[in-house]
Amino acid sequence: MESLINRLETILDPKGLVTAALDLDPYLSERRNKFQGKAQLVARPRNTNEVRQIVLACIKEEVSIVPQGGNTGLCGGAVSERHQLVLSLERMNQIRELDPDNSTMTVEAGCILAHLQSAASEAGYFFPLSLAAEGSCQIGGNLATNAGGINVLRYGNARDQVLGLEAVLPNGDVLSELRGLRKNNTGYDLKNLLIGSEGTLGILTAATLKLYPFPDQSATALVALGDLNASLAFLRLAHRAGGGTLCSFELLPKIGLRFAERHVSGCERPMEAEYDWYVLLALQTSGSGIDLKATLQTMLESAFESELIQDAVIASSEVQAQKLWKLREGIVEGQLHEGGSIKHDVSVPVSKVPEFIARACQAVEERIPGIRPCAFGHVGDGNIHFNLSQPTEMDTAVYLSRWDEISALVHDLVESLGGSFSAEHGVGMLKLEDMRRYKDRSALVAMHAIKQALDPHGLFNPGKVLPPL
Repeated sequence: MESLINRLETILDPKGLVTAALDLDPYLSERRNKFQGKAQLVARPRNTNEVRQIVLACIKEEVSIVPQGGNTGLCGGAVSERHQLVLSLERMNQIRELDPDNSTMTVEAGCILAHLQSAASEAGYFFPLSLAAEGSCQIGGNLATNAGGINVLRYGNARDQVLGLEAVLPNGDVLSELRGLRKNNTGYDLKNLLIGSEGTLGILTAATLKLYPFPDQSATALVALGDLNASLAFLRLAHRAGGGTLCSFELLPKIGLRFAERHVSGCERPMEAEYDWYVLLALQTSGSGIDLKATLQTMLESAFESELIQDAVIASSEVQAQKLWKLREGIVEGQLHEGGSIKHDVSVPVSKVPEFIARACQAVEERIPGIRPCAFGHVGDGNIHFNLSQPTEMDTAVYLSRWDEISALVHDLVESLGGSFSAEHGVGMLKLEDMRRYKDRSALVAMHAIKQALDPHGLFNPGKVLPPL
């Protein structure tokens, strides 16, 4: 590494290199503690040209690169080996342009997602990508993993928010397509090849993002379902009655709310009675053409009449809406205090969500008696976080040692229902065996051909996404 360090010292300023063991630690930790980074060197470029020069230096030294954003990933996609260079985009955090007439914002990869949301809001616009880690995750990582979040139902995944992209390719060339065009029918859509590739095909350095009119009306409600199957009929009703304003439709289980109330300050169930399943839904619109509060009220009255729901609490203010959303966020935090958790980020056709949850819960409970399923998430787009807390009397290490066994059980069911073992978290290192087991072989062959064409020396994030053929 000494030769590479010498090269990098001529490219970067003194803050651009991290070599001290104590300073390296934040770049080596992994959010779920399933992996541990081992790199001895981190490069922190300030601009795209420095990224390009770093790539060229690594080509000469034959050192592979692990791109890293906010390091909030859940599948080990930014985990490094000892002989690798971590390339952190955190210093590339400028908003290059906000174009109100084009409703776009061109930003660098290291921008924190919440900061982009705020910048758009200050300009009277809305950037809809929203997820739990938005206070620390970076837009480059969001795009590299094609992140989802709570607004996918109306606005789509991260990929759907991008009009242009800038990236450094494995040969050191800079792909610069930041024009912000909504129509550009000139051959292959390279930006969509790079989005979701987890740094294996290019290092994302900037993007031109879509902006939307700021939703100056919103309406939020927590609704107790008649049963799990009622979620589908209620979703259809909400789509129809909402007139295109439905943006979030989140499934919450009783056990998840119990976890949140038990362990997370400020999480309080707003209904006197307790129910097995809830939906947290939100409507949004701009202008005064639709009265959202009346729309939501009419929607819920119809659902009551159809016996789809048993109870509902409508937020009367933004503060109350935030308290309801805190329950959703508290499910994730609350599980941390309930011992080991075997987690799954899966998707199935929306029509099969209740069937999946019922069959998966039965299967894991038969395999490990006392296991505590906590299925929650984006039922409106078929993405369920099927997390399994350990039996209360079981040793945590013994329980977690069965991760692969239980995941295979769950993912086999997902596959049989026409679903995906990775909905919004990516593949990284964690799901390489799942890629080998479930991904269509012809698709894997094509992916390997693309990787070989763009990165013949395998220098960009090797060991991630692509299992050996």
